[in-house]
Amino acid sequence: MHPIAHIQNDFTEKFGIPRQSGLTDLPSLIVFTPEYRVKEAFRGLDLYSHIWLIWRFSQTPEGKWSPTVRPPKLGGNKRMGVFATRSPFRPNPIGLSAVKLLKIDYDAENSPVLHVSGADLMNGTPILDIKPYLPYADSYPEAIGGFALQSLQGSLSVDFPQSLLNMIPEEKQKGIVSALSQDPRPSYQEDPDRIYTFAFGGFQISFKVSGTTLTVVNVKSA
Repeated sequence: MHPIAHIQNDFTEKFGIPRQSGLTDLPSLIVFTPEYRVKEAFRGLDLYSHIWLIWRFSQTPEGKWSPTVRPPKLGGNKRMGVFATRSPFRPNPIGLSAVKLLKIDYDAENSPVLHVSGADLMNGTPILDIKPYLPYADSYPEAIGGFALQSLQGSLSVDFPQSLLNMIPEEKQKGIVSALSQDPRPSYQEDPDRIYTFAFGGFQISFKVSGTTLTVVNVKSA
C-alpha cells in the first residue's frame, strides 16, 4: 500500500493531539498526491457529512509492536491487550478515524482538496484510503465502550486568559479550548506545579493542571 494523500493541520507534534477523532472541531486539509487528483474519483462524496480516514502511524517504528500496552486512560500502569486498545504500536501501524467533511474544494491549488474537522492526526500523516461514513451501518449507540471514556465531554475546565487566547486565530480558539479540555497529559502525571507545552499552529502553548482545571500560563510564537 502507498499513501493517496497527506493531512495538513496545526498539530506538528504528537503531544497535544486529540486522543480520538471527533473530540474537537479543529479544521484540517486532506491534500492528495498528483496521481489521485482526479475529480471523477470524488463524484458523490459531497453527499456525505462524514468520512472514514484510513491512515498510517508515520511516527511509529516499523516492525515494533507489543502484545500488551499501557493505555493512558488507565493511568499508564496497567497493561491491556493491544487489540483492546488503539495504541500505535501494532502489528500493522494503521489508524482509523471518522471526521466531518466540511467541503470539497475544486478551485484550490492541488485540487481536489478535502476540508474536514475533528481529525486526530499529526500534520503530514499519510492517508491510505477514504471511505464514506454510513450512519445506518457504522453507528451503534448501544455499544459498550470497555475501559475507554463513555462520552465526548471533556474532563477538564479550561482557564485560558483572554489576553493569551487572543493570540490564537479566532476561528481556531474554540477548537483549541476543546482539545485542552480533553487533558493532553499522560494520565499518570498529576503534579499540579508541572508546566506542559505543546506546539499548535506556529505557537507554543504552556499550561498546568490542578484538580479538574487546566490553566494556560503562556502562549508564544514557535
